[in-house]
Amino acid sequence: MTQIPSRDVLKAQAKRLRADLGDKGTDMTHAAALETVAHQWGMRDWNTLAAKADVNAVQWYPGQRASGRYLGHPFKGVIKAAQLASSGFWSLTVRFDEPVDVVESEHFTSLRQQINVTVNAQGESPQKTSNGQPHMIVGPE
Repeated sequence: MTQIPSRDVLKAQAKRLRADLGDKGTDMTHAAALETVAHQWGMRDWNTLAAKADVNAVQWYPGQRASGRYLGHPFKGVIKAAQLASSGFWSLTVRFDEPVDVVESEHFTSLRQQINVTVNAQGESPQKTSNGQPHMIVGPE
């Protein structure tokens, strides 16, 4: 089953739906947009969807301190940019306090101070390394 994102993500989805329909000449109330989003998620109404929304979903914002693992390496840093993408995913720009070596080789290194990454509401990237671990696991510091 697909994890339901936070209420804020769902409300933003309803707001975009209402704006898109308005641009095409179809007026919709905010309440109707919320009900439509609930139906799109397979729920009978907004209250049911809101009750099942992921209340533990992290909301990312610029300036937020973060820590976690990137390509298996621990890091601490700051979120420089955060944008809600689609389906509850976030596009983040993370600046590490200390550069992270992104190469697993004895012969050379490739240090990164800043990266762009997509993560879900729980802070895990959908992309995985060859050993099955997410490229990025990030959370508030």
